[in-house]
Amino acid sequence: LTVFDMAFGTDVKSLLWHMIGGTKGGETRAKIINELRERPFNANQLSENLSLDYKTVTYHLRKLEDNGLVESGEEDYAKMYSISDKLDDEIRVFDDIWEKIDKQNGDK
Repeated sequence: LTVFDMAFGTDVKSLLWHMIGGTKGGETRAKIINELRERPFNANQLSENLSLDYKTVTYHLRKLEDNGLVESGEEDYAKMYSISDKLDDEIRVFDDIWEKIDKQNGDK
């Protein structure tokens, strides 16, 4: 049972609003998700691709993984991350939320 299941059941939309729209780190998490849609990456690759600090990336990957939005391989060194099937099934919901947030940020 993940944190996701305990807090939101199967409501991916509510979870995504919370993880992306409702938190300070939401924009960083959305950028990570967008990168992982293309192909799996390890934390170092994501850090370089997004020009973010490695510790920042690993923090947000852990949050995304704890909530069932990304998955990782078993190994610790150069662990590869990808979006979860749960998120992949609801990726249009993510796109809708990200588009709304992007429009709000553009209006400021």
